[in-house]
Amino acid sequence: MSYKMHTTLMLVAIGEALVGISGNTFIALVNFMGWIKSKKIASMDSILTSLAMSRIGLQCIILLDCFIMVQYPDTYNIGKEMRIIDFFWTLTNHLSVWFATCLSIFYFFKIANFFHPLFLWIKRRIDKLILRTLLLCCVLSLCFSLPVTENLNDDFRRCVKTKERINSTLRCKVNIAGHASVKVNLNLVMLLPFSVSLLSFLLLILSLWRHTRQMQLHATGYKDPSTTAHIRAMKAVISFLVLFIAYCLAFLIATSSYFMPESELAVIWGELIALIYPSGHSFILILGNSKLRQASARVLCKVKAMLKGRNC
Repeated sequence: MSYKMHTTLMLVAIGEALVGISGNTFIALVNFMGWIKSKKIASMDSILTSLAMSRIGLQCIILLDCFIMVQYPDTYNIGKEMRIIDFFWTLTNHLSVWFATCLSIFYFFKIANFFHPLFLWIKRRIDKLILRTLLLCCVLSLCFSLPVTENLNDDFRRCVKTKERINSTLRCKVNIAGHASVKVNLNLVMLLPFSVSLLSFLLLILSLWRHTRQMQLHATGYKDPSTTAHIRAMKAVISFLVLFIAYCLAFLIATSSYFMPESELAVIWGELIALIYPSGHSFILILGNSKLRQASARVLCKVKAMLKGRNC
């Protein structure tokens, strides 16, 4: 790629990352300040804060990976430092996805209406179970990330990028096959949280359909708080699913780049697309949460007042 193309893509990546980091930092700060003032934090806020912090880390790692690829290609191809970046990319990626899945589950149990004994038991205890669930997500993410550093040995990038022979061609083939196996397994693992979120979305639709039928039978109208809550939750979940699918495709391009020499442009485009997911979803969450929406409105009002030299 030309230097001009390098610069343009880097500027786009930096812009995307800054927008996403700003949105996620805003979510974390608002919830943290609320926690300080009230001396307690709601389950929803704890999930959103965890999700925001994981996505800040994910965006920083993606941006760093893109920067090293463009500015220091030798380090990117054969540097040992990339093992650390691969590990933290995988870790923050899994944390982000699992925390978003926790949010989908929380929406489901808080808003949906079913009468199964197990559902009712979890619904009554969902606030107490959230912290344990978040800790479990951290443990699972760490377990899924460790194989990356164990399998990606120091010779791997040199083997597949520079095509140098290290002891023998067989060793290169073993390195590539082993790493490919890890990448395929990691991508397959992502189907689990995606399936859970999709199931939550489908069950929310079923719950809304049953609720709408009850409203029709009792002729009480359609625009009630429960219906509104259902629709808002479904919008949040479906936006996550759509953006997550796009992110997975971009992630697949980026992780498969090791097996496609001279694919730097494809990798950078994959990372640019990957940055849309944590950035776009954060603003959807802000607009869908009343506390965050009100806080953002106050911030915008103060910014406009400062620019115009008057009080908000």
